[in-house]
Amino acid sequence: MASRVALKVGGKGKNSGKGGRGGEGKSRTECLKEWTDWSLHKAKVIAHYGFIPLIIVIGMNSDPKPQLYQLLSPV
Repeated sequence: MASRVALKVGGKGKNSGKGGRGGEGKSRTECLKEWTDWSLHKAKVIAHYGFIPLIIVIGMNSDPKPQLYQLLSPV
């Protein structure tokens, strides 16, 4: 008895659909659209998780040097 390996074709795997590394058969506009979508998604994540730390760093470097708890307190 020999075991047989079955390969899925076109399923919902990680590399199926857009975002694969193949590149065959894609036009320039499709590649540009994928790159733009990818870069805008990364920029959104960076802006989402980086905004509050940026405000804290700017506040810590201001002239009257507040303590961290003074920056985080709502009063």
